[in-house]
Amino acid sequence: MIQNKTTTKSDIIYQGWVGQMPRFIQPYLILMRADRPIGTWLLLFPCWWSLSLAADLWPNVYYMALMAFGAFVMRGAGCVMNDIADRHFDGQVARTATRPLPNGDVSLKQAITFMGLLCLIGLGVLIQFNNYTIMLGIASLGLVFIYPFCKRWTYWPQAILGLTFNWGALVGWAAVQGQVGWAAVCLYFAGWFWTMGYDTIYAHQDKDDDIMIGVKSSALKLGAKTKPALWVLYLCCLGLIGTAGYLAGVSLYFYIGLAACAAHLVWQIVTLDIYNPDRCLYLFKANRHFGWILLATILLGKL
Repeated sequence: MIQNKTTTKSDIIYQGWVGQMPRFIQPYLILMRADRPIGTWLLLFPCWWSLSLAADLWPNVYYMALMAFGAFVMRGAGCVMNDIADRHFDGQVARTATRPLPNGDVSLKQAITFMGLLCLIGLGVLIQFNNYTIMLGIASLGLVFIYPFCKRWTYWPQAILGLTFNWGALVGWAAVQGQVGWAAVCLYFAGWFWTMGYDTIYAHQDKDDDIMIGVKSSALKLGAKTKPALWVLYLCCLGLIGTAGYLAGVSLYFYIGLAACAAHLVWQIVTLDIYNPDRCLYLFKANRHFGWILLATILLGKL
């Protein structure tokens, strides 16, 4: 049933390394978005930021590797859960109609089993940390399972996504310190504002389809007010990052790097065209660069 889905409207393309895998594995890799790593990066960076901010000097490389693998697996589990929840909606939207569930490449039972397997692997990663971190990580699962349904009843599903995707800011700190500090809390909410911004940009791709099928998003709510909202969201993000650095006792180099972070976010807002889906997707993916810039900023702050 697998086809080479290369139409411009579809977001599924069985090419690259995924296309080189055995055919029976390909739909599962697509289901967990293994072909599109941007979601993994956006989930991982708050972990690495907090891990680095909590460290005495340099972050624990072993912990960084564990978090990278854990982010890949649990982002995959979240995507499977999202596709299970949206399987009827996805079939009505050109961009998502060829995803494995609505397309029939994977059955509902197979998807649920696969999600369970990914969660077990994620648990195997989590238990490598201290007990406090383990319990903190498990506590995030409620948000993971709630998020896919939020677009049915609120225009702000991005708010729940922000709470979910930035949980690593708490986990990273706890992995080092054995507890959650105020710097981690500030970093967590900085990530929340960041996610509210980048996922609103992302949601502008689908606003016409969302209206048609009756689901909600911040892009629909904000509309032409998106750019002013982004100025507020990103300003709050930067302010909280600066506060987190201050509470963690970083050096002046941190604030020099923070200026580069600010420049990147300003560039996103200035060049955004909410009526151009390709531009929205490009700017959404550019947040990976913001993640690297902020990580470098935190490491500079340790000098």
